[in-house]
Amino acid sequence: MAKKCEVCGKGIAFGQQVSHSNIKTKRTWHPNLQRVRAIVDGKPKRIRVCTRCLRSGKVERAI
Repeated sequence: MAKKCEVCGKGIAFGQQVSHSNIKTKRTWHPNLQRVRAIVDGKPKRIRVCTRCLRSGKVERAI
């Protein structure tokens, strides 16, 4: 299962962790994904959505 928002497409970001002594190691940032029941094409469906999309109202939750 991909760690990607099914609404906006936000996924894992890659970069470097930099220590106080300037040593660089690879690291990742993961989006805050939630599994929610949402209305997709008029039917309730479980999708993985980032909290930014939930908060902004881009997703209509199924009750």
